[in-house]
Amino acid sequence: MSVLICDADGELWYTRAEELGLYSIAMPYSYGGKIYYYDLGKETDFRAFYDAVRGGEIPKTMALNPDEYVRILEPYFANGEDVLYVSFSHAMSGTFDHLDTALEQLRVKYPERKCTVFDTKSICLGAGIQMEYAAQLKNSDASDDEIIKKLTAFRDRVAVYFVVDDLMHLKRGGRLSGIAAFAGTLLSLKPVLTIDERGGLKVIEKITGKKKALRKMANHVIADLTGTEFSVYVVDADCPEEGDAFAKMIVEARPDAKIVRQTVGPVIGTHCGPGTIGVIFVADSRPIPLETD
Repeated sequence: MSVLICDADGELWYTRAEELGLYSIAMPYSYGGKIYYYDLGKETDFRAFYDAVRGGEIPKTMALNPDEYVRILEPYFANGEDVLYVSFSHAMSGTFDHLDTALEQLRVKYPERKCTVFDTKSICLGAGIQMEYAAQLKNSDASDDEIIKKLTAFRDRVAVYFVVDDLMHLKRGGRLSGIAAFAGTLLSLKPVLTIDERGGLKVIEKITGKKKALRKMANHVIADLTGTEFSVYVVDADCPEEGDAFAKMIVEARPDAKIVRQTVGPVIGTHCGPGTIGVIFVADSRPIPLETD
């Protein structure tokens, strides 16, 4: 018998996670000298966070330490349960090194138990839509092996596109070089970004102007959306009007799209910054990044 868990970097809204019976590991972030743990929006003060960032505050994210992972996982092992953990991209955080350390400690005490970790190779709702699918499979009595097999095929169909308002947020988070951020800002570039097959950040297209970039993203959804049984997640980082307008572009051309609108949480928002718009949906394959990027 196993339990299915995920983490808050998948950004499934708390009501959806609760509906699916899915436990989510809260992920830490800090600003204003205080550490917070993202709870999928249940008690998150989005306004305070984004106002602080717009006011010049530089938030940070951090890895969970091994002791925190032991605290989270040990009760399941002690109860005789294995764990299937569907996680955000391992390429984006050192937290999984700490997870490995915690699991080594737990194996000594619980040699008969195991924790299977599935790397979604994505983040935000690119990971969240896979977590949601895993929970649906689990709730239909699929075995862990069946879930892993289906997730492995599904993972390569999850399309993620987003555009940020200020490239310097990606630079501060180590997701973009200083030179690239400076050049992009100087040229008013709004690159359309994605997550590649290794789970890293890549550029799809380099576009001047946010309106053009959003139209390009909408066109990708309109042309490539095939998994209409799944939601199309349109997310914004404190720019709901832009997010609503972007969602409208999609629905006008693809009325079969089931749009879910959502706010980007503080952990992801730390790296992308206010003004970001993103879309996550199921296609035939992942987007192909620019090879030269």
